[in-house]
Amino acid sequence: MDVFFTSIQSVLVVVLIMILGYVLRKTGWFADTFSKNISKLIKNIALPASIFVAVLNKLTRDQLVGFSSYLIWGIISVVIGYIIAFALVKIMKIRVGRRGVFINAVVNANTIFIGLPLNLALFPNSMTYFLVYYIINTVSTWAFGVFLISNDDPTKKDQPKEHHKINWKQVLPMPLVGFLIALIFLLLNIPVLKVPFISQTLSYVGSLVTPLSLIYIGIVLADAGLKSISFDRDTVVALIGRFVLAPVVMIGILVLAMHGGVSLPSMFNQTMIVQSATPMLAVLPILAAEAHGDVKYATNIVTTSTILFIVVIPILMTIVQYI
Repeated sequence: MDVFFTSIQSVLVVVLIMILGYVLRKTGWFADTFSKNISKLIKNIALPASIFVAVLNKLTRDQLVGFSSYLIWGIISVVIGYIIAFALVKIMKIRVGRRGVFINAVVNANTIFIGLPLNLALFPNSMTYFLVYYIINTVSTWAFGVFLISNDDPTKKDQPKEHHKINWKQVLPMPLVGFLIALIFLLLNIPVLKVPFISQTLSYVGSLVTPLSLIYIGIVLADAGLKSISFDRDTVVALIGRFVLAPVVMIGILVLAMHGGVSLPSMFNQTMIVQSATPMLAVLPILAAEAHGDVKYATNIVTTSTILFIVVIPILMTIVQYI
């Protein structure tokens, strides 16, 4: 019961800052362009700085082999997630224009704007393990997920399908670049963080990630409008996929790994399970609009999942303590 109440308090911290962003947007404090501005600041500057510092502070060269071995468990869960999502599309007969969004909703998570702040609130020293999920989720989203949405364009239903080219700027976003640069510094044993002004500057900039991310989500919710929320069949199934099936798959994989004699840190298990149940990608409405898909549906599932995660995480944290 203590874990349940502790997780509620951690989630409340996240929620209160989201409410702050929501209220300030509604009262006109933030201009229409503000959310895009802080989104760029978070993704291109603050998060890369935070990851750079975390890697150099939390990882050693000897631990790198162990870090890479953790990736396999996340990759397996994503592959199974795609299989389940494709099966649900067929079984539920999801219509064209929603299919790509639906599959992404089930498989890919909002790791930056909610996943990271939530993880740091629940597990303050979990950044290294968070990076495992972040890398897998990023590649899954931009190398395959966006391809599914672009190929689900209802206006091109009767036209020959175009060859989709991978956008390497999206597959390798700045946070991932920050991680790769940190690995280079780690492997070459360059003590850059021992220089006080560099270390403090990167730490201060990196600390902007959590509050700005949550304020951003509050603005997104304010712009989407809570009155527009609806629970049609496709939305409910997507929510079940994100909040029930995805964590169940992750839990099953980790339990099987442990029964198979694989020793996994409890914080790694907790991080992977919590991240597997974070809300849907905030960019889904944008991607749907670009592909002439169902923008209203994409906005609805992002909004509903962002609100419902407040209830889901405390319940999940209670279950996680037994794994």
